[in-house]
Order: sequence, then C-alpha cells, then structure tokens
Amino acid sequence: MSDSTVTLHRHGAVALVSLASHNPLNPLTNQLMTELGRVLHALDTDTETRAIVLSGSSRSFAAGADIRAMAEMTYARAVLEDYLAAQWHAVSVVRKPMVAAVRGYALGGGCELAMICDIVVAGESALFGQPEIKLGLVPGAGGTQRLPRAVGKSLAMEMNLTGEPINAAQALASGLISRVVADAQVVDVAISVAQSIARHSLPALLAVKAATTRAFEMSLAEGLTFERSAFHSSFALEDQREGCEAFLERRPPSFSHR
Repeated sequence: MSDSTVTLHRHGAVALVSLASHNPLNPLTNQLMTELGRVLHALDTDTETRAIVLSGSSRSFAAGADIRAMAEMTYARAVLEDYLAAQWHAVSVVRKPMVAAVRGYALGGGCELAMICDIVVAGESALFGQPEIKLGLVPGAGGTQRLPRAVGKSLAMEMNLTGEPINAAQALASGLISRVVADAQVVDVAISVAQSIARHSLPALLAVKAATTRAFEMSLAEGLTFERSAFHSSFALEDQREGCEAFLERRPPSFSHR
C-alpha cells in the first residue's frame, strides 16, 4: 500500500521490518504503531520466520512519539483510552528474537522501541535519549523502567531528568546496545546477527528469550527455577536429540523446529 508506514522484506528465515513513515524522522503515530504491531504479530505466528530485524530510515530509527497528537491529549482521554497501551503491548509481547538496527535518532518512543528489542546494533550516528521531560511529560513506554534495567540508575536518571541524549559509544559502554558499526553497515550487520540466531531451533530460541527476559522481572531464585524448568522441557524436543547427535557426530545439525 502506498500509505503503508511499515515495509517487510524477507532474508530467508529473517524478516526485515522497516519503519517507513512519510516523515523520515519516523514519528511513532498510532497508525505506525498499530501497523507495526499487526506485522510483528503475523511474523510471530509465521512458522518460516525465526528472527526479526527492526530498522528505521538512514536518518532516524524513530525520533519519538506523535507530538501533535500529544499536544491535543487530555488527562481524561489518556486514562479512558489507556493511551499508548494497546499498540505498545502488541510490540512488546513478540516471542521471537528481535534485533534493532538503529541509525540516527532513537529518542523518546524510539529509544523505548529499541529497548523492547532483544539486541541493538547501532550506527556511529545513533543518538539514544528520553527527552519527554522537555515537553513536561513522563516517558510512557518503558523509559523509566527498561532504561534503568539496561544502563543502571544513575545514567537512566540523568537521561530522563535532563532529556539529553547519549551517543552510540556511550550507549555501548553503558550496556544499552551490543555493538557499534558504520552507519552503512547497520542493517546488514543486524541481518547477519539475526541469521546467526535463525540457524537454531525455533522452540529453543523462544524458550531462551523467555527465560532471559525473566531475569529483569523475577528474583534470582525465581528466575533460576524458571530457567531450570525451561531446561528440563527442552529434553522433550526432537531438536534437542538432533543437536546432541550432530555434535557427537561432528556435523551441522538439521533442526526440524519440533
């Protein structure tokens, strides 16, 4: 569709999903987030897709929320509509591994969207920040919750309270992202990472992502119990037998994803 805000391209078992707003800064409008949630849900249920790459434009991953819509929002409407909740929930519950390919601005909702992804590959031009305070607002999609878990209290407080962004090198040093590459290589590297993930058993990938996510939501004891249950469950997989046999026979595994 000509008015589509999201595009999809296939690279084998990897799906490249790109934010493609008519505005190159990719403001996260309700339309864009709704369409993104729809595309990601379809990929999450597609048996041929084993990993997803999420990218923006060469200028901006996503420069924040729709400021025009927020300028007209009232407290009553925000509460009654549970503003942002449904669209963002649809993105945050994707079970398959997601790799963010970030170039340029990842501000406000853009930073929060990158943090929803499991791995973040950033270009040298990338800027990450939560500038909502400059608008008299509180971050609404994870900036006060995912950010401290990623970078620690002090840096998260600085970013949230000043509204000033950090660059790619600072994001790497703080643990917000996994690597920095040249801008021209960001999408290719992210696809390469996703393809490395997609070579493995899909049921095992889902279990590893679910267990790792629990590290940020449970106590250590609860997380270890969850992990052990997932570990025990993996012995029911055909792929577990294939993986072990392939290792012993010194050959690449041929996973059936069962």
